[in-house]
Amino acid sequence: MLSKFRFLQFSATLSPSSARIKASISQIVSFTAKFESRMGSDSYSTSSKLLFRQLFEKESSTYTYLLADASHPDKPALLVDPVDKTVDRDISLVKELGLKLIYAINTHVHADHVTGTGFLKSKVPGVKSIISKASNAKADLFVEPGDKICFGDLFLEVRATPGHTQGCVTYVTGDGPNQPQPRMAFTGDALLIRGCGRTDFQGGSSEQLYNSVHSQIFTLPKDTFLYPAHDYKGFSVSTVGEETLHNPRLTKDKETFKNIMANLNLSYPKMIDVAVPANMVCGLQDIDVKAT
Repeated sequence: MLSKFRFLQFSATLSPSSARIKASISQIVSFTAKFESRMGSDSYSTSSKLLFRQLFEKESSTYTYLLADASHPDKPALLVDPVDKTVDRDISLVKELGLKLIYAINTHVHADHVTGTGFLKSKVPGVKSIISKASNAKADLFVEPGDKICFGDLFLEVRATPGHTQGCVTYVTGDGPNQPQPRMAFTGDALLIRGCGRTDFQGGSSEQLYNSVHSQIFTLPKDTFLYPAHDYKGFSVSTVGEETLHNPRLTKDKETFKNIMANLNLSYPKMIDVAVPANMVCGLQDIDVKAT
């Protein structure tokens, strides 16, 4: 697996504001200027290498994230958690910004939407799909804890954060002098802003989720920005420091957290019977078959 992933790194290097509008449009976040988040006003700077955009799909309230090394000659880019319904929007933005999309990656096997990786692979030659090996889903490349997904001179570190599903991972920007600062963590459904993903299906475990968040996310620097896969309350970003103080579930002790999760009484996910079978083949499904 490691030798295969070294090839992934090699190919990645050399291969030729205001309030969120609840619609499938781009929310532009500039990392070379001041940024006002929904949780408050934060001023910060980061590596000028990183180009970053936060995108939103309104039906499933899903965030997709575009990251690229803007200083690299090829401007290699990747998409985190793309959605099938907004693939054309994403491709258009990639072209407008003069980027080369090389990876479409998922934080886990989603149950509330169909991944866009299949359509991306069919419309953008050379794009590779990535998901965790623990997900048991299909993809071009599989990652495990500690792996790095390189795009140009930047990279994402893979951290295992199971509990919402068995295969959940969090992708964290690199720690180093030439990497974006503060760091950024793309938490999928493991950690939401002032919440977390449910744990009552797809092999979920509230105890495992609690341990994952506390050991793999809350141990990051307090100023690390947290970008979830979903938000339903109008938020777009948080920080490790905020969530360790204000998350109403994960600030509790483990037994209280488990009791909260056991008594959510959530309805059956309306897209799960369509989304999970498609997402288990992680974008390699028959692209002519569309979710209904």
